[in-house]
Amino acid sequence: MSAKKETLSAAERAYRVIRSQILNGVHAPGTMLGEAALAAEIEVSRTPVRVALARLQDEGWILIYPKRGAIVQGVDARTIAELADARYVLETTAVDRAPDALRQRLADRLEESIVEQRAAFAEEDIARFIDLTLAFHRGFVEAGDNRVMLEMYSQLSDRHRFTLFMARSHLLARCEEIIVEHEALTRHLRSGDAESFARTLRGHISENAAPSTPGRDSGGLLED
Repeated sequence: MSAKKETLSAAERAYRVIRSQILNGVHAPGTMLGEAALAAEIEVSRTPVRVALARLQDEGWILIYPKRGAIVQGVDARTIAELADARYVLETTAVDRAPDALRQRLADRLEESIVEQRAAFAEEDIARFIDLTLAFHRGFVEAGDNRVMLEMYSQLSDRHRFTLFMARSHLLARCEEIIVEHEALTRHLRSGDAESFARTLRGHISENAAPSTPGRDSGGLLED
């Protein structure tokens, strides 16, 4: 393998590790990341870490301060609101258009997911719950059987995961309410009551939004 390919491979590995740590709340908003520490942790040289950090800055996850490191960015109030609106439109539109047979199959699957969600909450395994709830809400868009809508929803997944981890204490505090809301959403999906589904989803999204923090411009920190 050439030196160039090795560097690209190391940079990709560094990018995936750091990005995953940010999305999963290991590096919270406001955390300063240093090249040397990251390189030692990931077991690569500083050059691929530098390449990975530049890529993450382009994606808006961090802000690089030359000779100091990089600060993990958060999500401001506007982004949280816009994410909620985009998810609401995609999920409600897909459910409204879903054929009955697909709705019934999905409802069966979501009921199984809710059982797993209860178990995750009982064990206070918030990472597992977040994986489950991301798949749960994606299911509503899958019901619409529209590949373009599903692709658009997939593009929201990273921001959704990030904000859920930022709100993890809030999610644990209202775990029973979340399960009740998920059960209601599943019932409305099964019955084809799009109006009740939309009303329940709107309240569900707003109740589980991550708390906003000072915006990006100040260098500070930035839903289910």
